[in-house]
Order: sequence, then structure tokens, then C-alpha cells
Amino acid sequence: MIFVGGVPFQNNSNNEGSCDLVALMEHPALISASLSLRATPEKVFSASEASSSDGLTKSKHVYLFQREYATVDPMLVDLVGTDEATTCVGIVIRNRNNGMTSAAHMDSPKIVKIGLSQMLSKLADQKLDAELDVHLIGGFDDTPSLLAGKARHKNNTKGGYSFPLCAKIIEGLGKSALKFHIQTLFVLGHNTKNDGEGNAYPIFTGFLMETMTGAVTPAIFDKTTRCPDELVRRIRVSASFEDPCWRGKLLDTYDTETDQFIIAPSSWSVRKVQMATYLQQLPDSEILHTCSTSPYAEAPDFVYNQRRQWDYLIKHSNWKEVFRMGQPRVFKRDTNGQWVMIEQDLLT
Repeated sequence: MIFVGGVPFQNNSNNEGSCDLVALMEHPALISASLSLRATPEKVFSASEASSSDGLTKSKHVYLFQREYATVDPMLVDLVGTDEATTCVGIVIRNRNNGMTSAAHMDSPKIVKIGLSQMLSKLADQKLDAELDVHLIGGFDDTPSLLAGKARHKNNTKGGYSFPLCAKIIEGLGKSALKFHIQTLFVLGHNTKNDGEGNAYPIFTGFLMETMTGAVTPAIFDKTTRCPDELVRRIRVSASFEDPCWRGKLLDTYDTETDQFIIAPSSWSVRKVQMATYLQQLPDSEILHTCSTSPYAEAPDFVYNQRRQWDYLIKHSNWKEVFRMGQPRVFKRDTNGQWVMIEQDLLT
């Protein structure tokens, strides 16, 4: 069940997520929220930014890559967020009663149904009286330029990646018996800008939420904060497409009770390693257009990060050497707040 401004959202579309999404995009309260967010300076989150106001202690944060999710306890984690979302959507759901917060980086309509269930499993305890605030940031109007206005929104299931994903999320929230208060819907046309040649870009590709207050800020993360185990987690994203264990699911990454990253194993095939070897030989421009759903909208380090993953795959072609004996890779915070691997001595 969806609420906007404390009022139940009137569904006039027979549970068709695409029509609900169009109506929500036009809701005055959500338009106002989008304009407010658009005027908010984007934070560049780095190790230095993680320092608290006294300059001595560090804020504890959890970062999510594509297709990952995490549910965090505000008593253990101060900040949670993601970035690098172009056609993907970042979603965060926060329980007003206790501050428990679940965030995810969704990349396909196929993972929404199970993904929302995963996010809610430790968030609402299936209590129908839970009041849940929802923020969606990411996804832009990536439809062909010949479409315009409402026609673009209604038809881009054939022309873009972002609209079907957003529509599926809204459909899933609307069909649930839980109470979802949409606070931010900064997606599609609200999150789109164009250059002089007519190419569309997302305005924001990520967010950071303060778990104690529920405040959301547009954000990008630098390499010091996309941790731990960056390369393995990036590789899991593409490896999960051919790993039946992850079909239709978000990737398990973080343990709520222990504040540890427990990175569940994912296998990769010889074929994937061979593909990495092939792709590594391509020029940057071809990699961009081959490996991205939105080549004009990617960050400058997109190709660089792709090449780093392929180097790792070629070097570690046997996934069982990375996830020893099929076990997860476990990381805990040290006394300085840095993530350190435990129970394994693998070189990364």
C-alpha cells in the first residue's frame, strides 16, 4: 500500500505498475520533493568525509554495489548508500519506529519481487502496522529522443531500461499490505538532463542516508569508500547472471546483527574468464558501448573499473580459490573502522 503526504495513494490503474508510476511522477508532493532534492548539492563521500564533526571519530558506513542490498541497524551503522546507478535504481526503505534501514541497488525488473522480500525480511517483521519511508533515486529517461511527454513515459517499456524497473518497484510496493510512504521519487524525467547534442544523462547516480535521522543526500563515493572487497563484489554482479543460485535475487553482502560483510559466494565459469580475456583486448570506446546500458551516461572511470575486473578474473580464474571451499568472504571493522578479512588469507 502506497502513501504520499500521509494520504493513501488512490490507485486507478488496476494494479498496473506503469500507470501508477506515471500518476506518482505527477503528484504535486513528489514533484516538490524532486525539485528540492535537485537543488541539493551532491556530496562526494570519501574517507575524510567519513570523519565526524569532532574530527576524531569516524562515521560507520555501508556501501552497496549493483544488485546488492543491506539492512542496517542505526545503532551500528551511521550511513548507508550506493552510486554508479545510471539505468539502475537505488532504493532505501526505513522503518520510522526503530530506524532500521534497508537499501538496495536494483538493476532489473526480474529481481524486484524477491528483492523487496529480501529487503523487508529484517525490516518490518511482516507487521502490517509498520510505517515505512521509501526513497527512490536513479534511473533516468533513457528512451529514444523521438518520444516526448507522457507518451514517452507510457511507451518506454520498449525503448529504455529505467522505466520498466521503476514501474515494477512501484507495482511491488502498491500490492503489498505494508504501509509505504513515498518520500522521494527522483527517477526518470525528474532525474534527467540533456547535453547540447540531445544525449540524456542522470542528474544523480547515488545517495547517502543518515540512518538515525532518515535524511537522504545525493552522493557519489570515491574509491576509498567503495569497500570492502571491491573487485570481487563487482565481479559477482555479472557472474550472478549465469549462477542459478542468484536467479531473481539481490546479492547477500552484509550481516545486520554482527555489522560484518559476509559476501556470499558466487561462481564463474571458464567461459566468463575467456570472455574477460577477449574483452580486455577491445579499445575503450568499444568496451563502453558493449558493456554499458547507457554508454553516454557512465562515469569517467567505467572502462577502467571494467578492465580491473577482467584482470582479476584472468588472474583468479577458479572461483573456488577466491571463495575457498565455497565459503563466504568475511570482513569486520578493526579499531580504526577499516574493513579487514577474517578467517581467510586470500590476496586481493
